[in-house]
Amino acid sequence: MSSGEKLDPLPDTFILQPPVFHPVVPYVTTIFGGLRAGKMVMLQGVVPRNAHRFQVDFQCGCTLYPRPDIAIHFNPRFHTTKPHVICNTLHHGHWQVEARWPNVALQRGDSFLILFLFENEQMKVSVNGQHFLHYRYRLPLSRVDTLGIFGDILVKAVGFLNINPFVEGGSEYPVGHPFLPKSPQLEVPCSRALPRGLWPGQVIIVRGLVLPEPKDFTLSLRDKAAHVPVTLRASFADRTLAWISPWGRKTLISAPFLFYPQRFFEVLLLCQEGGLKLALNGQGIGTTSLDQPTLERLRELRISGSVQLYCVHH
Repeated sequence: MSSGEKLDPLPDTFILQPPVFHPVVPYVTTIFGGLRAGKMVMLQGVVPRNAHRFQVDFQCGCTLYPRPDIAIHFNPRFHTTKPHVICNTLHHGHWQVEARWPNVALQRGDSFLILFLFENEQMKVSVNGQHFLHYRYRLPLSRVDTLGIFGDILVKAVGFLNINPFVEGGSEYPVGHPFLPKSPQLEVPCSRALPRGLWPGQVIIVRGLVLPEPKDFTLSLRDKAAHVPVTLRASFADRTLAWISPWGRKTLISAPFLFYPQRFFEVLLLCQEGGLKLALNGQGIGTTSLDQPTLERLRELRISGSVQLYCVHH
């Protein structure tokens, strides 16, 4: 690439929005690229012991006046005789018929992890890993571009995620893992033990931020003898993504190079019979072949390069 060549803008579908830690409520933020089926918003926090109510609004804009339409209004209420959750839609300044769910899955004083999973026709909500409700859209999901959080709630983290790109037509909730700020355990290079190796169905998730002047990014899997049968390497000098064999042979991955300076990224490796499938920023982009005995012998995940890490899960 010549020094004067300009990069194509990164498509909205590839943008992963940075997580937000301990925002001050009321909190309003833009949803990068808007909402679409297949996105998920994760909310981690605590319900204060004296909470009356709080709301999470997926808005069509962020103006103060006129008030924007609210495609999805999620509103737990604790101060009534029978605590409940209201979902509704605000259109042209008028609330529509509310939908009500009794037996609130949230309790005053408790921590929670709420997942909002957006499908083609409806939003599904889980609380602490259990399905709680679903709400059919009354306004087009494509109009939503703003998240608002208001009321009696202590928010620890907000995350914007893509669901598992390997599950075609699946409607189950992806596993949600709470975000944590960068800590000593996530310093780069980062090493994580794989006590039982890798088995079909296991997913490795790495989320982070590319540094301003990156050189490379490497994810490797090693066995007990420190052999490295699997290496994924991104080179920023020639903007290539490749599998590196144990003998140093490079196999280029024929896919757009989606690592950008000061942009967030998500790498997923899905273990299946016969090898590993790779996804980057929610898009499945390649595979590498490995037999099951080799996968089972892998005992270490190592990450290095020009990145900050927010999450490493396996």
